[in-house]
Amino acid sequence: MSRTEQGGRGTGTVSALRNILLGSAAVLTLLTSAAFLESANAQAIPSQQGAPQAIAFNIPAQDLGGALNAFADRAGLRLLFPSNLVAGRRSAGLTGTLTRNQALSRLLAGSGLTFRFTSANTVTIADPAPVSAGAAPAGAIALDTIDVDGVPSSDPGRTEGTGAYTPSVTATATRFQLTPRETPQSISVITQQQMNDFSLRSINDVVNQTPGLSVQNAGAGITNYYARGFTIQSMQYDGMQTYLNGAYPGTDTSRDMAMYDRVEVLKGTSGLTTGAGNPGATINLIRKKPTRAFQGYTTLRAGSWDDYRGELDLSGALNESGTVRGRFVTAHQDARSYLSHREQKSSLFYGIVEADLTPDTLLTVGADYQRFVPRGYTAGMIPLFNSLGEFNTVPRSFNPGARWGTWEQNASNVFTMLEHRFDNEWRIKLHLLRQVSGYDMAIASASGGNPNPLDGSGVSLWRYNYTGKTRTDTAELFASGPLWLFDRKHELIVGGRISRRDWRNNGFGVDPTGPGTSNIVSDFYNWTGNIPQPRLLPVPTNSNREVHDENGVYVATRLNVHDRLKVLLGARVADYEANRLNWGVSSRLKKSGQVIPYYGAVFDLTDALSAYASYTGIFMPQTAQNEQGATLPPLEGINTEYGLKAAFFDGRLNASAAYFQLKQDNYAVPSGGLTPIGTPAYLIVRRTAS
Repeated sequence: MSRTEQGGRGTGTVSALRNILLGSAAVLTLLTSAAFLESANAQAIPSQQGAPQAIAFNIPAQDLGGALNAFADRAGLRLLFPSNLVAGRRSAGLTGTLTRNQALSRLLAGSGLTFRFTSANTVTIADPAPVSAGAAPAGAIALDTIDVDGVPSSDPGRTEGTGAYTPSVTATATRFQLTPRETPQSISVITQQQMNDFSLRSINDVVNQTPGLSVQNAGAGITNYYARGFTIQSMQYDGMQTYLNGAYPGTDTSRDMAMYDRVEVLKGTSGLTTGAGNPGATINLIRKKPTRAFQGYTTLRAGSWDDYRGELDLSGALNESGTVRGRFVTAHQDARSYLSHREQKSSLFYGIVEADLTPDTLLTVGADYQRFVPRGYTAGMIPLFNSLGEFNTVPRSFNPGARWGTWEQNASNVFTMLEHRFDNEWRIKLHLLRQVSGYDMAIASASGGNPNPLDGSGVSLWRYNYTGKTRTDTAELFASGPLWLFDRKHELIVGGRISRRDWRNNGFGVDPTGPGTSNIVSDFYNWTGNIPQPRLLPVPTNSNREVHDENGVYVATRLNVHDRLKVLLGARVADYEANRLNWGVSSRLKKSGQVIPYYGAVFDLTDALSAYASYTGIFMPQTAQNEQGATLPPLEGINTEYGLKAAFFDGRLNASAAYFQLKQDNYAVPSGGLTPIGTPAYLIVRRTAS
């Protein structure tokens, strides 16, 4: 079968993207350099003295060497000590938000060992007990010094191995590494332990477990996620923004969780980090990262309806010094269903390598691929009523889909991250992502009409034959670090992102000269789905294409106004352009210089309870048209939220309560008329929801 894709790229787009990226990089470099100079001038004492930055730790009880390794990763330090110094010693672990000095003191408590900073990022651990000079005792073995490098951690909020249901930090809302209590918005995190305990194997399982989120199966394999009354269209991978299209998912709604450490869900608007988006929620999937120590597992599972699944996960150092680390994850599932002739197969492959280019520079390269292949797929629902208006009763196993019906989906991601940490606690990070997803749908479903209860006549087939592909390219560069003002240490982040999403969809008609052309179901009640698969026309009968370009810069600061009061101020300036060709009709939407504000405040009422408030902007381009055929202006508005957050048992138990209100301009509602091409027309109104 020959299928083609149509459409061309706009003239000058590549050049424009290149100019925007170079310009953004130049601006970021100047701003970051200025911030570095100001921070260096204001900070006259080393970072481990004065007013050091507190870091959230979550290190379980274990042998002392392993605990120090985890501490070095989280704190971004290099630890030096003889290997025999920690042999046989245990650590009670560490949980809480502490400075590096406080955390290291607690880890070494009871061991008799001491530590000393020999540079801003290097610590020597020693035994203060005097050692008599002279020859070593008989049988003694000379051991080398262990050099534990705490390079810029690729995942400060890692939950794997902690056994916790709460993360130490999250960055989905603002890019700042904050605890859930320090984040002035509603956020839920499904950790690795929770996914293991509840056997959450797919993204649908995770969303169903997340408070405030719901899953709607719209039929034909279409799955929509909802939060606060809005569909969720914002999905991130390690914080990199992509678009979630429930109607044409390309595995987004069938994602396998074997490769993810946790899922962070930010409820409400996330305009500071995502730009365009509706005020429902943002789902951020955080991939597993390599470990220095070798670890691995394999699982085999069997369940009802011939459901078989296997997983393999291997991680560890790839060289003797541990400066190069890798991880490989694969999962395969083959399952049938309670529905007749319904089955599906899925495969996942994930590989990632981290390399310490220097003690303070980390390079990460990785890729993943997932494929989902169903059979016996249906494009619609079972007719609810028969021809007499009675409820249409069929067996639970009844499947209206043809046996060959399928909606194959695949997606691949290739990503690169380069991060460098400076001695003055500033860091700069470049993140590149290319995502390519596609689908191939060929479905016939006995879903049309109402069956005659006497002979099963009166039903017709619904047919869907589509292929499509979406390619998303994203580049983000940001820098963050401390800023000293009025003898207080604050935080600053500045960054920029460019992205392009190119979606193409082709529909194919049935070749009238081939087999399986009839749409008549002769006997609905004896339907088995065993019908000939038709031959499709080689040329698409309709084609759609959408190209979305979004570029923006953002800046935010977290002001340490008082020991109990933190204020967040930020804004994103976004440029957005969409070019669409739908059903032969072209449209273009362009918006430049859109300012999306972000304000937040967190006040600690007690050591365990905080009150917070936030004000975030809403910006979302629309595809709806009015009766004259003009595309409606972008949806704009504000999202305000107030609430209380509490953290108990050193952050292992979190609780929150929130009230939110949304105000939107240019909200689209049906006008009752039609556009010039015959589709439903809309008009704009103002909407308030809470």
